[in-house]
Amino acid sequence: MKIEIRRILWYDNPIRICDVFDAPLCGACEERPSAGLLMNENENQVRQSAAPEGLAQEARKKRVWMLLSAAIAALSIWAVTSQWKGFSLAAFREDLQQADKRWLIPAILCMLGFVVFEGCALKASCDALDYRTSLGRACSYSAADIYFSAITPSASGGQPACLLLMRRDGIPGSVGTAVLLLTLAMYALAILSIGLLCLIFWPQVFLVFDTTGRVLIVIGFLAQAILAALFLLMILRERMLEKACRAILHGLAKLRLVRREEALRERLDRTMENYRRCAQLLAGRKGLLRRSYLFNLLQRASMIAVTMFTYLAMGGRGRLAGSIFAMQSYVVIGSNCVPIPGAMGVADYLMLDGFENFLPADLVVSMELLSRSLSFYICVLLCGMFVFFMSVRKRKEALH
Repeated sequence: MKIEIRRILWYDNPIRICDVFDAPLCGACEERPSAGLLMNENENQVRQSAAPEGLAQEARKKRVWMLLSAAIAALSIWAVTSQWKGFSLAAFREDLQQADKRWLIPAILCMLGFVVFEGCALKASCDALDYRTSLGRACSYSAADIYFSAITPSASGGQPACLLLMRRDGIPGSVGTAVLLLTLAMYALAILSIGLLCLIFWPQVFLVFDTTGRVLIVIGFLAQAILAALFLLMILRERMLEKACRAILHGLAKLRLVRREEALRERLDRTMENYRRCAQLLAGRKGLLRRSYLFNLLQRASMIAVTMFTYLAMGGRGRLAGSIFAMQSYVVIGSNCVPIPGAMGVADYLMLDGFENFLPADLVVSMELLSRSLSFYICVLLCGMFVFFMSVRKRKEALH
């Protein structure tokens, strides 16, 4: 009898943790046959009886994080609206009615571009490794990344969710890992590039933030630079990643959190061999690196531009559009260094701190709420709905 090592709930469909390892799938049950991981029948029965409890725990964890994220979002909105003198829902509705809809349309398009451009980057990398996928499927990977990053601390849930979706579409774990590492590296390089350009062309905008805001932005710059260097090293010096994985596996075995360390190390070796080939292939294709960087640059710029177009829709002056773009760039960089789901609270603080230097006091909160709603809350909601739709569609295709 074969066993389940561990199952993770993904829209009521379980995915085995061993799915991230590369090996031919067993057609009957999609388990990887491995004598080293087969248990005796008694152990297997214990594991199977514990499976429902494990699934329930995973479901509870997801519900907890979703509720926690919703609570943080509600508290952030309450803090913004209650602490700002002169704000009222009636005034907010009036500001929305008076907003120039011609500028809201490009703001909405830029919000969608945040999802599509990451999808384009993922598709380009997958295609380069001969695992061709449609733009729609690639956008579902992007939507999963954005949605789960928004509801987990330090955006830790986005990449695993994206990897599991890739695995379901037949993309090996080693290929998906290489693709995601490249995307993360280019993502960090893109926001650093935008931040540096803003420092060059709009250096005065950095000074409009208070001391706390400036500290957060500087820390964000340093964090993004370190992450970009780390991710690039993992691609260009793949031995680093292998050593890190071996150390983690050994530590888990010491803590008795995993069994049969030797068998798992063998699987890790096979996975890392495939990853090494993928990383070398990606690193050797300069055209792909340029395309991935460009798509990530467009992705970051499109999300930042949501705030710029929202500002124009609220009656802002066109000559200050560049300054608003620079201000929002600093907000993104500064909020990235805080391990809170979606950087909620921190991003709101930085946006209010910046906007009060460019807008009348009675428009600051309305501008912040509308911009934040388009660039984050609505975007995350649409991503969650899109991932759910694609998951249901994939399930129906599998049945037929």
